[in-house]
Amino acid sequence: MTDFIIGRQQILDKKLNIYAYELLFRQQGLNSNSKNEANQIIIDTILNVGIKNIVDENRAFINFGTQNILDKTPLLLPKEQIVICVLGDVKIDWRIINNLQEMSEKGYLIALEDFVFTEELKPVVEFINMVTLDISEMGGTKVRDAIAQLSVYDLKVLVKNVQTYTEYQYLLELSCDYFQGFFFSKPNLVEGKRMGVNQLAAIRLLTTINNPTVEFDELTNVISEDVGLSYKLLHYINSAFFSLPSKINSINQAVSYLGMNELKRWINILMLSSLSDKPVVVMQNALIRGKMCELLAKAIGQKTENFFLIGMLSSLDSILDISLDEALEQLPLGDDVTEAILKHNGIGGEALNCVLSYEHWETGAITFSNVDQKIIGEIYIESINWATKVISNT
Repeated sequence: MTDFIIGRQQILDKKLNIYAYELLFRQQGLNSNSKNEANQIIIDTILNVGIKNIVDENRAFINFGTQNILDKTPLLLPKEQIVICVLGDVKIDWRIINNLQEMSEKGYLIALEDFVFTEELKPVVEFINMVTLDISEMGGTKVRDAIAQLSVYDLKVLVKNVQTYTEYQYLLELSCDYFQGFFFSKPNLVEGKRMGVNQLAAIRLLTTINNPTVEFDELTNVISEDVGLSYKLLHYINSAFFSLPSKINSINQAVSYLGMNELKRWINILMLSSLSDKPVVVMQNALIRGKMCELLAKAIGQKTENFFLIGMLSSLDSILDISLDEALEQLPLGDDVTEAILKHNGIGGEALNCVLSYEHWETGAITFSNVDQKIIGEIYIESINWATKVISNT
């Protein structure tokens, strides 16, 4: 990698499945939090890292400015995986229109960023694929009016900076196609809501697993007595993720192979994935947080077990749709773990704060101990790849 760090933010469809990711870039030493437009160095970085390692099989939305479009920079990237995002400050003239039309004819998808309808955009709107609207800047009424104005064109609409489920529901009613924001990672709190029977059973199991005094034999018995958990664990351990030379057929074999710490990790993952019917992006975020916290701890020579738990359980509120305080009260966690999650105290809390800053692309706060920001960026990519493999084998 170069001295750029790469971030991404999810773009979801109407059913909250992942459609794409917007790629974000920051060059070390710059204090700006702005979204850098693509240039040759960034393109080289994407090609070096491998676009699939950042977005898997999904598309990547990449911002391109005036000079990028004049230089036809997007043509260096695979048309099957990118969306050319034309920044709002690009002056639309005949050169820009001709180049964008050429890219469209070659099969590239094109989106106009922060769209405001003007006469000069009419020729472009005829052949592009998508526009983006920012609800935080425009407000709900202006977004509604813009969508009505665009209804005569064959365009998809992506609304950015969606912060609540209420906004998401409103935009669904307006027939928006795609959504970006952190509304999916926030609990949809309902007063008086109670957990279901299955959720309570999973919480009780999580309580046993995360008890610091739990014995190896007790864990084995807990797994053996739960047919569903036994099946999932054996399915996991025999998956391509582990690439074992021979098949494992019993719980005792699985337990012996994994060891205590890894066994706890995998049961936590399996139980959390069964706790709700939230979209896969919620579990994906939980796994990325856990793995990233663990790798940050490893980078400074800390023991890593609690760090993974801190990162993963920080998503428990969005998984259960209850407050984080209430969710953690039901688990026998040490004070250091609880305070790291709730108050970002201690070294574990510092790691979590770094991870959350990366997730929200608050680049000035992407710091942890004396770890270079370039290394943190590499840890982020590694965590994405790990989480993708785990989810594909769930």
